[in-house]
Amino acid sequence: MTEQNHPASLQPLKDHDVQRVLCVVAHPDDMEYGTSAAVAAWTDAGIEVTYLLLTRGEAGMAEAPEEVAPLREKEQRRACETVGVEDLRMLDHPDGMLEYGLPLRRDIARVVRQVRPDLVVTANFEFEAYGGLNQADHRVAGLAVVDAVRDAANPWVFRELGEIEGLEPWQARAILVSGHPQPTHGKQVDQRQAQASVDSLSAHEAYLEHIGDHPEPGQMIPEILRGGGEGLGVEHAVAFRVHAL
Repeated sequence: MTEQNHPASLQPLKDHDVQRVLCVVAHPDDMEYGTSAAVAAWTDAGIEVTYLLLTRGEAGMAEAPEEVAPLREKEQRRACETVGVEDLRMLDHPDGMLEYGLPLRRDIARVVRQVRPDLVVTANFEFEAYGGLNQADHRVAGLAVVDAVRDAANPWVFRELGEIEGLEPWQARAILVSGHPQPTHGKQVDQRQAQASVDSLSAHEAYLEHIGDHPEPGQMIPEILRGGGEGLGVEHAVAFRVHAL
């Protein structure tokens, strides 16, 4: 996953009073393409960040899924450590076959009600993205996130979450989409946070080795962050398309 060039018209992300952020993506490594620099900035500021991965990425390598799933979880935990994320949650929806529907929406809405985030982050889910056709799980994940965040705020949707599980409705403040070709806001990051993002992607060592011709994280991530910085008028930034709720 790579991000697009950003127009020089981004607004600073207003997150000075944010306490909790929930990041929901399809696979291990999906947060690591620059977005994790913003995560490092948030955790540096004392903001609690939770990662919710909808699959374990078990279909992403040549080895058998039973072998790949625990390996990718291990690499994701190492990536989380580099950016200060202690709360990693992984669901067991099938990698490569993620289905949009009520079960997926319910699973995401449940975690939104548990975490009670101010902001929810997901990745670009447009049909065309990252220089080509976006992967199926990415498209499904983003759409499900948008709907599930609103489901979490509605007491009459998935009533069992409240009536049986005791989870009160929760209204997040905004959804932030990273990697979008038309971002609206930027989150400035410093050099240490940019390097943490490089390290978080590098933590997926086996996965990157499987890809083979993957760009070097130490070159790729700073380039992405410089693109966001140009839009914000700073050296490095993570760009988001922000949807206020």
